[in-house]
Amino acid sequence: MAFSFMLSNSSGVPFYRQIVNQVIYGVANGMLKPGERLPTVRRLAVDLQVNLNTIAKAYSELELRGILNTQQGTGTFVSDNNEGIDPGEKEKEIERLCSRFLDEVAAMGARSGDAIAVLRKIENKRKKATRGT
Repeated sequence: MAFSFMLSNSSGVPFYRQIVNQVIYGVANGMLKPGERLPTVRRLAVDLQVNLNTIAKAYSELELRGILNTQQGTGTFVSDNNEGIDPGEKEKEIERLCSRFLDEVAAMGARSGDAIAVLRKIENKRKKATRGT
């Protein structure tokens, strides 16, 4: 599997949430394809050096959202029918998140252009990580 997970101890975001966010990001950006098999709960827990329950919780949430499907005995797969949210709702949610983000950036005394540059840097790191380089 080409997609790789990375966890940050310093982000303040719980590990299970980081995994959920990375899977959603991977699906949304085409890095995780419909039908693609994800590592088993045990394998990913060992690889990331976290508790099995952390991975199980993330996979369970993703399954409830319809993003993943678990097939007993064969594994966990990216759902074939990831229609996602309605495009209009998706745009509203992105706008809300970006607005909140820029408010936080401004509160720090930073410029939005600087924040955008950091976002691009993070996106490039994630792209490299998913290619395994």
